[in-house]
Amino acid sequence: MTETTELPTFPKARSCPFDPPTEYSRLREDQPVARVLLPTGKPAWLVTRHAYARQLLADSRVSVDRSAPGYPALVPGIAGFGRQIKGFLTWMDPPEHTTHRRMLLNEFTVRRIQAIRPQIQRIVDGALDEMLSGQKPVDLVEALARPVPTQVICELLGVPYADRDLFHKRASVLDNREATPEQKIAALREMYAYLGELVVEKDQAPADDLLSRLVAKYREAGIYDHEVLTGIAVLVLTGGHETTANMIALGVVALLEKPEQRAALMADPAGAAPGAVEELLRYFSIAEYSTSRVATADIEIDGVLIRAGEGIIALNSAADRDKRVFADPDALDIARDTGQHMAFGYGIHQCLGQNLARLELQIVYTTLFERVPSLRLAIPFDEVPFKESANFYGIHEVPVTW
Repeated sequence: MTETTELPTFPKARSCPFDPPTEYSRLREDQPVARVLLPTGKPAWLVTRHAYARQLLADSRVSVDRSAPGYPALVPGIAGFGRQIKGFLTWMDPPEHTTHRRMLLNEFTVRRIQAIRPQIQRIVDGALDEMLSGQKPVDLVEALARPVPTQVICELLGVPYADRDLFHKRASVLDNREATPEQKIAALREMYAYLGELVVEKDQAPADDLLSRLVAKYREAGIYDHEVLTGIAVLVLTGGHETTANMIALGVVALLEKPEQRAALMADPAGAAPGAVEELLRYFSIAEYSTSRVATADIEIDGVLIRAGEGIIALNSAADRDKRVFADPDALDIARDTGQHMAFGYGIHQCLGQNLARLELQIVYTTLFERVPSLRLAIPFDEVPFKESANFYGIHEVPVTW
């Protein structure tokens, strides 16, 4: 047998929808830097311990270059196309990444995001008004989890909300690990074509939105590149609704299944909401593959030598269940200190939109349970269809009633 055929495969299946696969817990204790075999047939290093994951993600000797031969892609065939992609900050290394991230940073500060709280509240209330006026049961994903972050990011970015079906379908393809490389590439090209036209419109007739401001900033800095701006728009639009939609659905189901935690949240919504959101983020850590890297030099960690060119997956969903950092890590406890969680990544590629996601989740959870205190699942929990083959963990649909 070859070396690779003897390696454990990755990813593993979950035995409980609220917990990472049990195999990752064993690895975290016995072999926190382990060689695994990816679906592509290539090996990579899987890092499951919190301290080691943070250490690697902060190391300048790791890269996010998806075109590198050793990059640990879970889907074959897209690396070559990756060389043609511009504007994806998550695919850039410094100094290119530094330049473009700086152009976006002040759009997502705590102060700027807090200023749109009334706008987010209006959107949440509107979605709930429509949901409550309709027939029961209702799919919470279609009624609330998807439309709220979609409308928020559309209004913020300057994308027509009426076009949401177009990018929802393409984003779903990009998130699905079972989609073929050809399907993913086609979806990405269609997103680029759609948003590329919008960038031209914003350049010719600026409005009061993020995309118009970015076009002006790039023009003023003398580094305007239509393809780069289009790629940034694609990244912000897809990243700004898909992950938050998944967290809304997961968080609501978790709070329904753990009524003592829901009661603690609603006993003091304003005071408890920030901590509840951080704990739910830690508990699920849905962007578990976004912390994939490739080594650009030899790195030794925990006595293991990771050689230049080898792929690394710093698995945040496993790291965020490390008992060295979080007491009783498999329990959902909204009162715990979650200051070190890695749900948004770590290092220079930590999620740019995290302040927006936090505020949306706080408003959605508290408003939903304030207005619909009798909310409950309309199907048995074990029939809830979780996303087992998605890059961002979530739920396909959540039938609820009240």
